[in-house]
This record gives sequence, structure tokens and C-alpha cells, in this order.
Amino acid sequence: MEFARFLGSSCWTVGILISGFVLAEMEMVAAVGINYGQIGNNLPSPDEVVPLIKSVGATKVKLYDADPRVLRAFANTGVEFMVGLGNEYLSKMQDPKQAQAWIKSNVQPYLPDTKITCIFVGNEVLTFNDTSLSHSLLPAMQGVHTALVNLGLDKQVSVTTTHSLAVLETSYPPSAGAFRSDLTSCLTPILSFHAKTGSPFLINAYPYFAYKANPKQVDLDFVLFQPNEGVVDPSSNLHYDNMLFAQIDAVYSALASLGYGKLSVHISETGWPSKGDDDEAGATPENAKKYNGNLIKLIAHNQKKGTPMKPNSDLNIYVFALFNENMKPGPTSERNYGLFNPDGTPAYSLGLSGSDVSTNTSSSSSPTSPAGSSSSSSTTTTPDSGTPPLPTTSSTGYMAISSAQESYHLFWPVSFLLPWAMLKLIFYRL
Repeated sequence: MEFARFLGSSCWTVGILISGFVLAEMEMVAAVGINYGQIGNNLPSPDEVVPLIKSVGATKVKLYDADPRVLRAFANTGVEFMVGLGNEYLSKMQDPKQAQAWIKSNVQPYLPDTKITCIFVGNEVLTFNDTSLSHSLLPAMQGVHTALVNLGLDKQVSVTTTHSLAVLETSYPPSAGAFRSDLTSCLTPILSFHAKTGSPFLINAYPYFAYKANPKQVDLDFVLFQPNEGVVDPSSNLHYDNMLFAQIDAVYSALASLGYGKLSVHISETGWPSKGDDDEAGATPENAKKYNGNLIKLIAHNQKKGTPMKPNSDLNIYVFALFNENMKPGPTSERNYGLFNPDGTPAYSLGLSGSDVSTNTSSSSSPTSPAGSSSSSSTTTTPDSGTPPLPTTSSTGYMAISSAQESYHLFWPVSFLLPWAMLKLIFYRL
């Protein structure tokens, strides 16, 4: 079924009503963020997205660029924004003057009406195995921070970057979490930057990849936040009943091993695809519903807050993603991480209310717009001629979620059902 690029207001209104009904309980969620990607030619305008974001109760949005249409649309809404500078900006952002020009054109004009609280510089840079990018990352972060200081904005806007979980060499057991030895020389000064500026350490974590690689060996209930016996870390004796929290604590352990255990860890991306290719085990609407729905409920109702290792630390998690994006390259799963279809209807019911409202199956996958239609994210050139232009879409650095996951392996138990003495470790691709 094809959808026109611009959807009728009545269809959109119905979508908002349906999503609000299905996700009624989400309005109590304060710590959940949403990744707002725009690699699609059938997506609604930012003005139409505002009520959708509000309908799911999200208070934080991660944007992969600094799209002025989005920042204007969310003015005076109270929604916090994390905006991004793609990897192609790293060389220019090392110069505080160029960084300041970018901020003056793309951030400062929208403050304080739009609540921009963070700029992430580069995406999963260290696991691209590109030494020129890796060596440019920290200087670019420093350049942006210096520019914020010069503009008097450093107290309200922090600077960070995002990392793939593949920066870890060991993730199991969580207490033994450690960074890749070949990355520590790059990571340590970045961690020092975080400690000095008070910015969070961001990780993109996808338990889905662990299950996809070993569907017969990884306990599905454990990765989907379903009831299960869980596992006990043999060193810390902490009990884990889901993989994401174990991954988060592995990151905390890795940070502590380098002397930065007090840094705040935020999950900048996590999610589950509702559709995939034949070789993408587990990519179904039912599993996506369980992963995202259970995660959101867990955060909303979690009396303990935090993880087993950090029970008093707030959970800051950004679900990937707001929409199914029909122009993303790669396997089918890449185009089906969205909570919503482009017309505003849920891609699947998250099961957060008593009524389980299902959507039209014909619109559950990402539709393709008629040939010749243009992308909803057009190139935007900033007023300052010395400022790099915004990318044509918010695609930079996240065109393929799975690409950076190809670069490294981590260990996890073969089975969560066998006695600990009989557990073996498996090699899986992230």
C-alpha cells in the first residue's frame, strides 16, 4: 500500500488518537527518550510530530542533526533535545571558531525556547576503525565545548559523543566489563573530558544483536524483559533478569577499571525491529512489542531506579526509534525499528494499556512514496558562510544501525538455564 508524502489531517488525527489510547500509561514516563530519525520520504512534518511525542509521554528527544524545522516546532514544549554533529564535521569542529559559528547558527538562535541540553559530536567513531576519525574526536569535542564556553552556554549545553557497545572487550560477567585494550589510549582522555565537563558517557546497546546471532542459545525471555530466572554475576553476586541492564553495568565496570566509575552512563540507542529478513531471527512485531513495551514499563514503574550495580542512578534511555524509516539502507530490520508508522499509527501495540488495539497490517511496514517525491529532510544551509551546512537528512552516522556492530565480538553465556558450573561462553557479533 502506498502513502502520499503529505498525509491528510484526518488520518493524522486518527493516528494520534490511536497512539494515545494504546500508550495511555506512557504519560507517566519521565526518563524515556526517543530517537527521532528522518531517513524517509514519507515522514510527517515536525509540527505534526510534536503532538505524537507528547502522546507517548516522552520528555527527551535525540536528533541526529540540528534540523531547524524540528527545533522551531518544539519551541516552548519543554521537551529536552540532544542534537548531533555527524562524523564528517569532526575535522572542522576542532577549530573553536568554526564550532562557534555552527553553534551561533544552529543552537543559540533556538535557546531558550527550545530546550537544547546536549550536543553529541560524532557517532560510534571509535569502532569505525578509522584512525583519522578517532584522532579527531576529542579535539572536536573540545572545540565545541570551548565555543560553548565563549558563548556563555556551557552551563546549559553539554558535549559528548556516542559509542557502540563494541568498545567493550569483555561484557560478561558485568563485574568484569572492560574496554578494548586497543581503544583505551583514545578513550581515557575522552573520559577525562567527561569528568571535567560533567557530560554523560553515551552507549548504543542492542540486546537484539545478541539474540540474532545465537537464537538457539540466548534466552529470549532474558533479552525481552520477560519473566525468567535470570543470572547471578559470580563475582558480585548481583542478580540480573535482563540483558540490557547487564550490559549497562558492564559499561560501569569498564569505566571503573579506568578510574571513571562515577561517570553517568546513558543509553543513547536501544530498540528491537518489528520486521526483518529471513536470517534476522526474532525481528517480529510481538518481540518488538515485548522489548520496547516492557522496557518503558520497567522504567516507568521501577521503584529501585537504576541497575543492580547502580540502583540509585537514574535510568536515561533513548528508545530507537520514533518512525519506521523507509529509505535506510541495509537489511529489512534497519527500516523497521520504529514505534510508529509515518502516518502516526503504532507499528504494533506496546500493550501499555488495558486495551490491546492493533493497527492495520497493511501499514505495519515502511511504505514507499511514489517515485519522484522528495525527502522530508531537505538540505539547510546556515546563514554564516563559514559554517558547514546541515546534512541533507539526519542520516549521518546512523545510516545502518548494524554496521558498527560487525566490528567486534563479545562473550555471553551459552544458556541461561544451565547451572553456572556448566556455563560456557559464546562468541557473538554485536
